[in-house]
Amino acid sequence: MSESRRTRRWFGFAAAAAGLALAAGGVAAQGPSLPNGAIAIAKQGSFEAGGHILGDAAKSLACDHGHVEYEIPVGAKKTALFLWHSSSAAVWQRRWDGGEGYQTKLLRAGYPTYVWDGPRVGRANWGCEDYTYHAQAGRDQGNFGAWRFGPAYPNFYPGEQFPVNDPDALEQANRARYDEFDSVANAQLQSDAAAKAIERIGPTVALTNSAGGMRALYTVLKTDKLKGIVAYENPGYVFPDTIEPKLKEGLFGPIYVPESEFMKFTKIPIQLVWGDHLEDSKVWVSSYAQAELFAKEVNKRGGHVEMLHLTDAGLHGNSHIPFADMNNDQVAKLLFQWLKKNNF
Repeated sequence: MSESRRTRRWFGFAAAAAGLALAAGGVAAQGPSLPNGAIAIAKQGSFEAGGHILGDAAKSLACDHGHVEYEIPVGAKKTALFLWHSSSAAVWQRRWDGGEGYQTKLLRAGYPTYVWDGPRVGRANWGCEDYTYHAQAGRDQGNFGAWRFGPAYPNFYPGEQFPVNDPDALEQANRARYDEFDSVANAQLQSDAAAKAIERIGPTVALTNSAGGMRALYTVLKTDKLKGIVAYENPGYVFPDTIEPKLKEGLFGPIYVPESEFMKFTKIPIQLVWGDHLEDSKVWVSSYAQAELFAKEVNKRGGHVEMLHLTDAGLHGNSHIPFADMNNDQVAKLLFQWLKKNNF
């Protein structure tokens, strides 16, 4: 197990113990005493979901599927959490300094976790089309700005929730990246596969980061098993086709759907979460304005979209990926409050 996932996991429990936990309706069964902070895992594994097959039975290629890695704790809650990144799976699995990541906190709270790599990304990179990776110097500095670590590389904001005096931490953050293929067409491809994965998993809440939020919104239109979304800094949205004026489609949409489709967003709770220093980024100011419009349109139709600015909750210095920040314990507490309020 990597250094970034230091929490001890206890495996190999008797099947009867796991069965007792399930029979108790999600209440952990009496079992061996565990050290403080240890997590009893009943089941772990992975599977592929969705995709297409090129060719025929004699000569084929299975491609454009997604990859799911899951861990289910003993006495698991009934609602699964689907962790949808837009950089790499690593952001869910560690804090910036290599400390305890969000996935571990969620497991300790009793939630089954499903870490998702969408089609053509990470462990699901076998696509049905040709594509080329371009090595582009300057992407590290681009990350620094896009993630709002500071006003300009290498100067961090004062009080930033990042180990600012640890050059290795910044290098680790830059290395934990996948090519993202940001486009509406790719987002639709990913949401097609994600809908298949969630149908297999059952009742699910998606936790998303960045463009993972846009992809999860598209998925709401394709499965009724997606019961809620908590989106950390989503840049792309869906609007009813009756709204005017319409914005030109870019890398992150928006897309427009009929009223009957848009009403699906009124059936689930959605929380849109924002970090610090938004006002210092024209890109994120624009995304925040779209988020406010999305929330307004859903809520006036009877929906339940919340806008949560972490500074309003007393948390300061959070980046574009607040659940990996040094105060991710406090960020997680706000998540658990939302989950409890919505009976997840």
